[in-house]
Amino acid sequence: MAQNQSDFPQPGQELATTTPQAPIDQDGDITAAPTDHAETLNSIQHPPQPARRNTPPLDEYDRLIWCGLYRGDLDPRIYLAVYCELPQSSFAMPPPAPRKTIPKDRFAQVFGAYKTQTYHDPASRGPGTHTIRSLAWNPTGGLIATGSADRTLRIWNPDRPHFKYSTELRGHTAGIEKVLFNPIKESELASCSSDGTVRIWDVRSKNCVSRIDVGGEAFTLSWSADGSVLVAGRKDDVLIPISVESASTPVIIQPADGTAPAPTPTAPATTTFKALTPQPQSVQTNGTAFAHNTDPDGLTLFVTTGEGTVKIIDYSSFSTLHTLHAHTSSCLSVSLSPTARYLATGGSDALISLWDTTDWICKRTVSSTNGGAVRGVSWSFDGRFVVGACDEPGCGGSGLEIFHAETGESVFTIPTPGGGGAANGMGPSVGGLPAMSSISVPAVEWHPSRYWLAYSVTAEGIGSTTAGLRIVGAAGEK
Repeated sequence: MAQNQSDFPQPGQELATTTPQAPIDQDGDITAAPTDHAETLNSIQHPPQPARRNTPPLDEYDRLIWCGLYRGDLDPRIYLAVYCELPQSSFAMPPPAPRKTIPKDRFAQVFGAYKTQTYHDPASRGPGTHTIRSLAWNPTGGLIATGSADRTLRIWNPDRPHFKYSTELRGHTAGIEKVLFNPIKESELASCSSDGTVRIWDVRSKNCVSRIDVGGEAFTLSWSADGSVLVAGRKDDVLIPISVESASTPVIIQPADGTAPAPTPTAPATTTFKALTPQPQSVQTNGTAFAHNTDPDGLTLFVTTGEGTVKIIDYSSFSTLHTLHAHTSSCLSVSLSPTARYLATGGSDALISLWDTTDWICKRTVSSTNGGAVRGVSWSFDGRFVVGACDEPGCGGSGLEIFHAETGESVFTIPTPGGGGAANGMGPSVGGLPAMSSISVPAVEWHPSRYWLAYSVTAEGIGSTTAGLRIVGAAGEK
């Protein structure tokens, strides 16, 4: 269901607040809802509005609400079938098991009981050589990809931490800046690198199925929610849209002599990736993220800038629809919550700003006691909790803080090497390492359907080693 561009707030236009809303308690629990499914669909598409409902009967809850509105825990087939009327059979991916949310007041107790699994990459050769710059879960949460400064691209099974159960994907000739799974294909991974290419991988076969030359050092990637569009960002402030097209039905050519065509074996359908016209930006351009809408004529792209703003862009024309003045210095990262209620932005001012997507007002800001530029933000699958990443030495010294979005409270701190002892008084360090002179957390990523948090750790200084990937929750409970 497409909406006209005029329906979206224009620069300088007063923002309307007529979308049906529902009360939400301080923990983010839904207490009421719009009654019209069409209104819910409109609110998800353009602009990204939160969709909220009372909890209906269990079967309806499982099918529509849990898997549809809480997008982080959805089966993409169900999401697209419900909202876009696409057949679920179009996507060969098993649905994840539904998970219950944790209230804010119990989060520290529950999350504090999780143990941390450490994953050591043999490619690590010393301090700083194997900094993991990017993490990405696949849609079902059964795999996690890591991209490193030393060109190592590896796929891990979170349940089997030994590197012999991992898969290394080789091909990039410079450091890997970003990795990202296709939201609707559990085995299709995109990666970009300073070598000027975006590569598409089939992680099952370990093959690079497509190599796209983007004409410069690429450092950002974003998939649209339905996997139909990919956007890469270059360090010279140029965005490269990449079309994703499935193979069409083959045409059988009748031989000139009139004989029947010889039978040919059926080849598996392939997908074509093509770089489209580059889109130069007038300001320093940093992180990007798509809204959750899937209408190809109404895709919305969020772009962060060096001026501290977030540009809301109409993807079809790359025109700026609205600008959010988010930070006093450079805005580095952006992420829309799975419920579409909040847009989180991270800046070099060490703040995470949370914007209500109904009226585009900044509701609150949160910041870690460690300070440091926020180069990545990630949401828990239910949209309740948010965490930021910082790659500056020392910014992870006293731990990795998790914040409750509705109140801005710091609800848990994961101890990191060189930091303090217990996490918020909840007991011993979560998988603590020996204290080191300087530590950073360059990348964080919540699991798509569990309260598991993956993060990378880099420690520098005399006697230090690179700690690599760690996942809170993957090792079970204490």
